[in-house]
Amino acid sequence: MSPRLSFYVHIPYCVKRCGYCDFNTYTPAELQGPDLAAVSANYIDAVIQEIEMASSSVGNAEVPTIFFGGGTPSLMPSADLARVISAIREKFELANDAEITIEVNPDSVSEQFLAHMREAGANRISMGMQSAAPHVLETLDRTHKPVNVARAVEQARKNGYEHVSVDLIYGTPGESFADWKTSVESALALPIDHISAYALIVERGTKLAAQVARGELVMPSDDETAEKYLYADESFEAAGFTWYELSNWSKPGGECRHNIAYWDGSFWWGAGPGAHSYFGSERWWNIKHPKSYQERIAKNESPIQEKENLTPENKADEFILLQIRRREGILHSQMSSSQISLAEKFVSSGDLDRESWAQNKLVLSKNGRLIADRIVRELVL
Repeated sequence: MSPRLSFYVHIPYCVKRCGYCDFNTYTPAELQGPDLAAVSANYIDAVIQEIEMASSSVGNAEVPTIFFGGGTPSLMPSADLARVISAIREKFELANDAEITIEVNPDSVSEQFLAHMREAGANRISMGMQSAAPHVLETLDRTHKPVNVARAVEQARKNGYEHVSVDLIYGTPGESFADWKTSVESALALPIDHISAYALIVERGTKLAAQVARGELVMPSDDETAEKYLYADESFEAAGFTWYELSNWSKPGGECRHNIAYWDGSFWWGAGPGAHSYFGSERWWNIKHPKSYQERIAKNESPIQEKENLTPENKADEFILLQIRRREGILHSQMSSSQISLAEKFVSSGDLDRESWAQNKLVLSKNGRLIADRIVRELVL
């Protein structure tokens, strides 16, 4: 039986770098090019060549999901992204019900792009909304206008996309509770079936980190951020969205199958600079700079920067780390006796669902979701 192998395709280009972003992305100026077309020339050819390398390495495999992320995939010509889907279809067995997701920016995506990608097989859109408050978007250095989110979502639905998701960020400096409420209500007014909501994290080396260090921006308290999460969860659930992972809610059938593949330990291949892959007992990641990546590929050399072998202990810890984030939780039979013992205090404190625990399963309660990282640290360290 052929293994299942999801594909992540990294598009490392953005028009502007957002102040909070530490992803492996580059602007034309950072790549010393006049425009996006110049700096991305031949990039897709390199990605397709890596897909061919994946075929030689893995052999036959069924591909259940493809995810174009970045960066800003919607900046690329749709014909180029369509070529990637065709290459995967040619080299592997693309599942009949394959989920193919494109991340898009509300300002850069066009109806023509959406129509062409739908024809190529894409059936899910993930849109960076972040906030409905203009001053919050400005603090985040986002370039889009809130009104364009609704326009882009409507265009995606019009062009037959079965699933549309928006991403929200809460906890931005200067974001009031009223701002967050407006963002949640605006997202729920859209014809979508999936919402992701992430707390803003200050990453070292970003513009945001420097602004916070200089005192120009002040991060909200943990209590305020927790209150925003709980409000979002209550609002999403009331609107028919069910949480299935700490930061993700969906209507029935709207779950992101690609992300579930990461969380449930399935195999995936990440194509592009800085992309990570996991197959068998190995995990590896590519060199980060697009130019270096393309140079390696042009020489028919592997773009891998480093790899590691996962021990049974590594896999067991990662299972706890990832599975605890999911609504399904963890069966007691999948835990050690010491882990069960350590977890009991979180049952007493109400951070684990008591009813599930009585059924020999660890499932986070609503409050437990707020301290998931702490619970994980106690169970795996």
